[in-house]
Amino acid sequence: MQNIYFYETEVGRIAIAMEEKFLTNIFYEDRLNSLESDQFVECETKEIKNVFHQIQEYLRGERKVFNIQILLKGTNFQKSVWERLIKIPYGVTCSYKEIAKQIGIPKGARAVGMANHNNPIPIIVPCHRVIGTSGNLVGYGGGLDLKQKLLTLEVKHKILPRGLRPLGSIKESWTP
Repeated sequence: MQNIYFYETEVGRIAIAMEEKFLTNIFYEDRLNSLESDQFVECETKEIKNVFHQIQEYLRGERKVFNIQILLKGTNFQKSVWERLIKIPYGVTCSYKEIAKQIGIPKGARAVGMANHNNPIPIIVPCHRVIGTSGNLVGYGGGLDLKQKLLTLEVKHKILPRGLRPLGSIKESWTP
């Protein structure tokens, strides 16, 4: 049984779910109705409060790196994609094709896209930083408007190490 708690944020209503001290899910508003109540107990634990606090800091542009223990549940392939996403720095984008190459499956861009779609911990596992090879914003579980909002937030607050590609460097049409 997992604990879950609901919050209002700048990006809409979310639910944060944890198993013991590990974050297992962040649900956006459009997925809240599909939650199975027998999987969760509504309880605001100190760990859930900590995750919420870090998400608030991120949404204000004050946090660039999360300090949260996560538990990724999925196939080995999905986990390999999600673990790679965690390595994409704040303010940097990467294409589905680049991720596929980095995990050793150069023709696996579509499979990477499906793994992104099934990411159980959006924002913390930053699937919003993955864009199309053309530089277009494509696919996001929270919708393209939210993806653009998160990327725009990061553009506004980025401080990049030397040599990393800033958001929007592939195609500027979506930037503010």
